[in-house]
Amino acid sequence: MQSQIKEILAFTPSDNRYTDKRFRPMEAYFSPKSYGTENIPQDRPVLFVGNHTIYGVLDPMMIVRSIYKSRGVFPRSLADHMHFGVPLWTPYIKSMGIVDGTRDICRALMEDRQSVLVFPGGAREVFKRKGESYKLVWKERTGFVKMALEHGYDIVPFASVGPDHAYSVVLDANDISKGLGARFRNSRFYKKTLRNGDMIPPIARGIGLTAIPRPERFYFSFGKPIATAHLQNKHQVDDLFSVREQVANAINEQVGELLDIRKQDTDKGLLRKLLTAL
Repeated sequence: MQSQIKEILAFTPSDNRYTDKRFRPMEAYFSPKSYGTENIPQDRPVLFVGNHTIYGVLDPMMIVRSIYKSRGVFPRSLADHMHFGVPLWTPYIKSMGIVDGTRDICRALMEDRQSVLVFPGGAREVFKRKGESYKLVWKERTGFVKMALEHGYDIVPFASVGPDHAYSVVLDANDISKGLGARFRNSRFYKKTLRNGDMIPPIARGIGLTAIPRPERFYFSFGKPIATAHLQNKHQVDDLFSVREQVANAINEQVGELLDIRKQDTDKGLLRKLLTAL
């Protein structure tokens, strides 16, 4: 474990990982716009906390790139354990500075005074049900608040809009679970491995009937930092949930603002108009 931590802490974003060349195709396809990057502190590490969009792979690296490109701050993204141990995919995300989102790794990063980025909704928020576009699904999780309070990190709430418009959910976990039968739903595999259905991805369509996402524009927003230093090392339940709700409210407010911006954005281009209509 110590060698793993040492390797993680030694990572630095190099030119061959976050270059314009590497991201040009993706950015040309989704044309991302960022707002509020001036709210990101450059003089201290912070914890970025935001909403997870469908499938969880379209926007996270572009969010990190937006932060890095505009402010020179490189947050280490915490990812669900399911991403690790997958051939080809795991080496790739590691090369982009993404780490397994365990408490020990998060603590090591914060002790090293690195900025961290987390999606508290995790896999459940990624595997959207119908009608859950841009909805926070955090259950009773307060781990990210505990980490911020333990290390006195400010929390920068951020929001992402666009990816959930790139797909339409055809069948969600509820639909799929019903078809699996009661016996399967009572199995250890369903309850443990599939986390009571939370790990069942939705079946969604993008362009036409394909899984290719529609080229919707992505919109990112970064809010003003929420201070936690005054609560450092205080893990009272009321304090944890108070900070958690403050962060959630800030994210939801930003999502609403981005949705309004999206409605007013007529700069789509012919290709975008044609493909998003399919």
